[in-house]
Amino acid sequence: MKKILSLILALSVVKLIIHFIGNQNYGFHRDELLHLSVSEHLDWGYFEFPPFIALAGKLSHFLFGYSLFGMRLFPTLAGITILILTCLIAIEIGGRKKAVLLSGVLILVFIPFYRNHLLFQPVAFDQLFWTLSFYYLVRFLKTEAHKYLLLLGISLAIGFLNKYTIVILIVAILIGLLVTQKGKIIKNKWLYSTGFISFCMVLPNLIWQMQHHFPVLKHFQKLNEKQLDEIGTFDFILDQLHSPFTFIIAIIGLITIFFDVEIKKYKAIGITFLVVFFAMWILKSKTYYFYAIYPVVFAFGAYKVEKMLLTKNVVFYSLVSFLVLISVYFIPEAIPVLPIEKYVDFKKIKPNSEGRYILTGDYADMFGWEEQVKIIDSVYQTLSDKEKKECIILAENYGEAGALTVLGEKYNLPKPVCSHGSFWLWGTGTTSGEITITLGIEKEIIEKVFEEYQLIKIIHHKYAIEEENNIPIYLCKKTKIKLKKIWPSFESHVFD
Repeated sequence: MKKILSLILALSVVKLIIHFIGNQNYGFHRDELLHLSVSEHLDWGYFEFPPFIALAGKLSHFLFGYSLFGMRLFPTLAGITILILTCLIAIEIGGRKKAVLLSGVLILVFIPFYRNHLLFQPVAFDQLFWTLSFYYLVRFLKTEAHKYLLLLGISLAIGFLNKYTIVILIVAILIGLLVTQKGKIIKNKWLYSTGFISFCMVLPNLIWQMQHHFPVLKHFQKLNEKQLDEIGTFDFILDQLHSPFTFIIAIIGLITIFFDVEIKKYKAIGITFLVVFFAMWILKSKTYYFYAIYPVVFAFGAYKVEKMLLTKNVVFYSLVSFLVLISVYFIPEAIPVLPIEKYVDFKKIKPNSEGRYILTGDYADMFGWEEQVKIIDSVYQTLSDKEKKECIILAENYGEAGALTVLGEKYNLPKPVCSHGSFWLWGTGTTSGEITITLGIEKEIIEKVFEEYQLIKIIHHKYAIEEENNIPIYLCKKTKIKLKKIWPSFESHVFD
C-alpha cells in the first residue's frame, strides 16, 4: 500500500509542477477578474453563478492578496484532488498498482483538464465535486454503508452551490439507483434524510434566486441565444473525440461497468453516465461540462486495462509511455508553460496587418487588463482632490470592471461602476458622478449622457482579445442623466 500511496503522490507532484510553471504566466483571465470581484460582496448568489466561487475568492485574497499564482493555486489543488480521487476509485473497485498508475496518468494526459485546473472558475471545483460524489457513490454501492449516502448528498449539495449543472448529475444518480436497486433504495430512510439535509444546504441560494427573480434562468436563456444555438446537432459528440486515446479508455471503462461480472454492483454508475451524456447532448451543453464525469470512467477503464494486460508489462508500460509522450506537445496550448513570445513562435502565429497576434480565446483574454488600469489611473491622478471625490469610473463590461476592481487595488482606485452581470447589484457607488472616467463606452452613449467629454486614448494591445482592442477612454463632465435614477432599468439588460 505504501508503494501505491507513493505512486499517487508522485503523480500529484508532476501535475503540481506543470501548474507551478504555467499558473504564473500571462495575466488574469476575464472570468477570473469577475470571480475575484464578487468575493468582495459575499452573498448567497450572483447573477452568473452560485456563491461557492466567491467564498473561495475571499479565502484566496485573505491568504495571497490578488496574486495570480496564489489565486490559481485553488483550482490546481482541486485538479490534484481529482487525480487522487480517481486513483482511489480504481483501488476501491479492485484495481492494483497498474490501475492506479494508469488512472493518474489519464488525468495528467487529458489536455482539457490543464485549462480547467488553471483558471479560477467554478469549472475545476465542479469537476472536483462530481468526482468526490462518484467516490462516495462507489463506496456506498460497495459497502451499502449509510454514511456514504449522506456524504454523497453533502458533496452534491456543495457542488450545487458551486455550479447549477450538477442538477443533471443529481437526477442521473437517482435514476441509476432506482433502475438498479428498485424498491430497495426507495425504502431506504437515509435517502430521504440525505435529501432533506442537502435541500437545507442549498435553500439559502434558492431563496436568493427567488428574491432576484431567478436570474439563473435569464442567464441560461441569454447563453442559449448567444452560444448554445450555434452548437450543431452532433458537435457535442464530436467534441468528445478531441482527446481520442483517453476517450477510448473511458469507453472501455463504461463497457466494463455494464459487462464485467466482477463489478456488476456498480452498474448504477454506468446508467448515470448515459443519462448525463444524453441530457447534456439534448440540452446542447458546452463540451467541458461533460468532462466532469470522465474521472470515474477513467478509473474503471484503468481497472479493465490492468486486467487485460496483467502479465503483459511491456505492452502496459508502452501504452502509458505513449499516452504521456503524445500529450506533451499539446500542453502549451492548454496551460501557458511557455512565455508568450515562445508560444507565438511555437505555434508559428504571424501578426496581422494591424500588428496583432490572434491567440485562442482563453489566452487572448489574459492580456490587456493591466494596461487598461494603468491608463485609467493616469487619468484619475490628473483630477483635483475635489474632482476625485465626485468621480466614478464607468466600465462597459465585467472584464473591464473586474480589472479595475482587482488590479486597481494597488493603485487605490475607486471601485468601478458597471451594469454588466453581477456588477449591477452593487449600484452606482457613493459619489455624484459629475466627473466620470469611462472605459470601453462608445461615443454614441457618451454623447447622450454627458454635456462635456474628452477622448483620452484608444487602447490597442497586440495580444488582447478583439473586443478589448480599439476601446476608448473618455473623461466626462456634467451629466445630462442621473445614473442612479436610471440604474434600475438596466436590470433587464445585465446579460447583454
